Amino acid sequence: MPVNIPTALTWLRIVLIPVFVAVYYLPDDWLSPAAKNWTAMTIFSIAAITDWLDGYLARRWGETSAFGAFLDPVADKLMVAAALIMLVWLGRAECYLAMIIIGREIAISALREWMAQLGQGKSVAVAFIGKVKTVAQMTAIIALLLHEPLIPGVPTPYIGTAALWIAALLTLWSMIHYLKLAAPHFAIVTSPHPHASAGVQTHMDRREV
Repeated sequence: MPVNIPTALTWLRIVLIPVFVAVYYLPDDWLSPAAKNWTAMTIFSIAAITDWLDGYLARRWGETSAFGAFLDPVADKLMVAAALIMLVWLGRAECYLAMIIIGREIAISALREWMAQLGQGKSVAVAFIGKVKTVAQMTAIIALLLHEPLIPGVPTPYIGTAALWIAALLTLWSMIHYLKLAAPHFAIVTSPHPHASAGVQTHMDRREV
C-alpha cells in the first residue's frame, strides 16, 4: 500500500470520523453541550479541509495513485454519512434529507464503478453541480454541528437547515445529471420469451454497450 502525505491525510480523515462522533457521547460534566458542539464542529471542519488538501497535494506533487483515488471518495462518503446520521440522532436534521444524500452517494458510487469497468469513467466525472452540492453539504453539516450563535441575529440552525435543503435538491439534480450522462451506455432489448406465445410474455435482455 503506497504511503505518502496525501494518503496519510485521507487516513486522518477516516480516523477523525469516530472522534467527532464520540464527542457527543462524553458526559456533560466533562464537556458542556456548547463545548461539545464547538469541538465536534472543529474536528469535522479539519477533516473537511483534508478532503481538499490531500487531492491538491497529490496533484501538485505527482503522488496520485490508484489506491488514493479509491480511498479518497470512500473517506468522503464515510465522513458525510456519519455526520448526517449523528445530526439525525441529535434531532438537528430530517431523516429523509439524510437518506436522500446518503442514498445518492451510494448510487452514484456504484454507477461510477460500473462505468469505470466499461472504460467510460470520465463520462461521469465530477461536474460543477457536484462541487456546488458538496459546498452546500459541508456548510449545512458544519452549521448544524455547531448549532451555537455565530452571526448576530441569524440563528445558526436556520443556516444549516437551509443549506441542507439546498444540498438535498442539488443531490437529486446532480444524480439525474450523472444518470443522463450514463444513459447512452444502457441498452435494453425486448425479445419474445422462447416458451411463451407471441404477445403474451416477453423478457428483457440487458446488454452493455
